[in-house]
Formats: sequence, structure tokens, C-alpha cells
Amino acid sequence: MPTDESLIHVFGSLLGDEELAEISDCIDRQWIGMGPKTAQLESRLAQHLDVDELVLLNSGSSGLQMAVHLLDIPPGTGAEIIVPSFTWVACASAILLAGHRPVFCDVDKTTLNIDPESVAGAITPRTAAIMAVHYAGLPAEVPRLKEFGLPVIEDAAHAIDSRHEGRACGTLGDIGVFSFDSIKNLAMGEGGGLVARNPEHLRRARDLRLCGVTSTGFASAREGGRWWEHRITDAFPKMTPSDLCAAVGLAQFRRLRSSQQRRAKLWALYQQALAELDWLAVPPEPDAGDRHSYFTYCVQVRDGRRDALANHLLERGIYTTLRFHPLHLSPLYGSSVELPVSERLAETALNLPLHPRLTDDDLDRVIGAVCEFAG
Repeated sequence: MPTDESLIHVFGSLLGDEELAEISDCIDRQWIGMGPKTAQLESRLAQHLDVDELVLLNSGSSGLQMAVHLLDIPPGTGAEIIVPSFTWVACASAILLAGHRPVFCDVDKTTLNIDPESVAGAITPRTAAIMAVHYAGLPAEVPRLKEFGLPVIEDAAHAIDSRHEGRACGTLGDIGVFSFDSIKNLAMGEGGGLVARNPEHLRRARDLRLCGVTSTGFASAREGGRWWEHRITDAFPKMTPSDLCAAVGLAQFRRLRSSQQRRAKLWALYQQALAELDWLAVPPEPDAGDRHSYFTYCVQVRDGRRDALANHLLERGIYTTLRFHPLHLSPLYGSSVELPVSERLAETALNLPLHPRLTDDDLDRVIGAVCEFAG
């Protein structure tokens, strides 16, 4: 197997002097915890998403846990939240940690997004909410999900630059959650964000991220009195971001447009080179009027040789993977549901390298190796 240094990686970010300068400024100010850079990034991301407010958090996974908590569904009552099986484990974990039951539904075989028809078949009198995922940044059909009359949480971890009919993904449902970890379109090491339609949800989110404490002692000191005596509104884990991560995020936000242009170019080159391979299904383009974030490029191998293709690429220094392994197949959840599309994806789908650090030569190597396998 090639060394890690020589591999073409499937995911990645592009960092440089701008990020170093922002981090250096944090250190010069001696402020590395949640502070002014956090506030700056929150403001800029809110403007980008056309919302009044975004609450920055320590991770997207934390954001999902907070989103479920904000719905105020009584725990221990058998409440169910429908979630696609073809997604990251944090989606189901957030539901379990809140004392509810994840009910898995299938995804569309072409878009890999949550299938509204499968959702309809999973709804019961105990259904309390739906969690949708914008896979790879392709907008999911959130407006159709809203027709069920249930709260909708959007996992927009892949979709910071995605839009549906002019509106930012993550703002289409009731609560939207974003991820800014080390491989996302806007990468800040670790980080997440939450937006909400209800202003009260946003107010509570700011309290919850600091262990349910309404404000820091430093902020309360400006108001006088015994600022060290906290008002605690809820028992909740600490989910505060840091200015060190926000500093990286500010630099990443300034280069988001160029990074997205690079992702879009790589996507287009893949589409052009691979579309004619009859044994390979390439991902769909967004609908007219929608915008894609191009987080990952997921193909489906039609002839049963997915594992062979992955090993062929690895032998040539190209690392691929499958995001995600269907959650309903994990014994942890005790699910007996059969979801044919998700189960087929587990055997046929493969994510090829796509990220802004990928060079033209890297892309030529990947395409060449895929076409060599076809031959």
C-alpha cells in the first residue's frame, strides 16, 4: 500500500498563510476561547445564509444534538424521529441521546437524498419530527417534507453553499445544522453552526452551548451585581466554539468562493470523463435554479465490482471510501427495516477524491485509473 504522504486523498481542505495570520492574531490578543472572532464568523455566515443569526458551536454533531433538544419532545415517551439510513452516525446518535427512537427511511437511488415516499411509509402516531440530509450538497426536497406537518431538522453539513430556489439549504426547515470540520467546504478544524426559524430556539441555543448558563461572568459584569452567580436554565453539555477555530473559519470564509469554483470545476471534469462509462453511474446535477456545494463525488458501480475498483485505485495511490454505511444495518439500533436503496448503495457506491487541494494532475491520475479499470 502506498504511504500516506503519497496518497491522493478522498477528502481535504486548502489552508495557508491567511489562516496562519488569523491564528497569530488570536495569540497576539491572548484570546483563544469563544470571543470576538467567533462573533465575527457568526455574523458573516448569517449574511451568507440570508438569516438574522447563526449560533456557532464546537461541531456539527453537537448541533444535531442541540437541534433535537430544542424541539422539546418529552423523552421516554416512545417518540420517533425519521432519519435517512444513508447518513452519518451523529444523526441517529442525536436522537438516541435525547431519549427518542430513530426510525430509518430510505434515500432516492439517484440523488442519495431522503426519499419523501419512504418517509410517508415510516410515519406513525409516534412520529415527532423528520431529519433530512443534503447529501454531498445537493438540495434535498425539504418543502415536500414540510407537507407532512412535522418539524424538520436539516443536516446541512455538506451544504454551506447550497441553495434551493434561491434559499440557502439549512434555512428551509425549522432548524438547520452545519459542519465545519477539517474536511468540509468551510474547514476550521472542528466547528458547527445552527440556524432556526424560531427566534426562541436561537436564544436557547446560545444558553445551551455554555452548559445552559445564560451568559458568561465577563459579559454579566457589565450589568453589575454578583456576576459570578450564574442563572442555569438547562442541564446540557458544553458546546462552545473557540476563537482559534473561528480564526481559521474566517480565512476559509474569505476563500469560500474560490474553493467552490475549484470544486465545481473538478466535478464538471469528472462528469465529462466518466459519464460515458456504461458500468458506472455518475451523480446527478442540481435542478435548474438550485445550487450544489460539491462536497463529494459519489459514483455507483453497476457491475458488482465496486470493491475491486476501490482496491485497484488504492494500489495506484488513490484513496476512496463510502460515505456512508447504512445505519439501519448497525446492531446498535436494533432496526429490522429493509431499505433496498440504502442496502444497494452499501455494495455499489464509492466516493472519489474531490476537494480544493486536488491538483489537475491528481484528477488526471484518478480518471486515468478508473478508465484503466474499465479496460
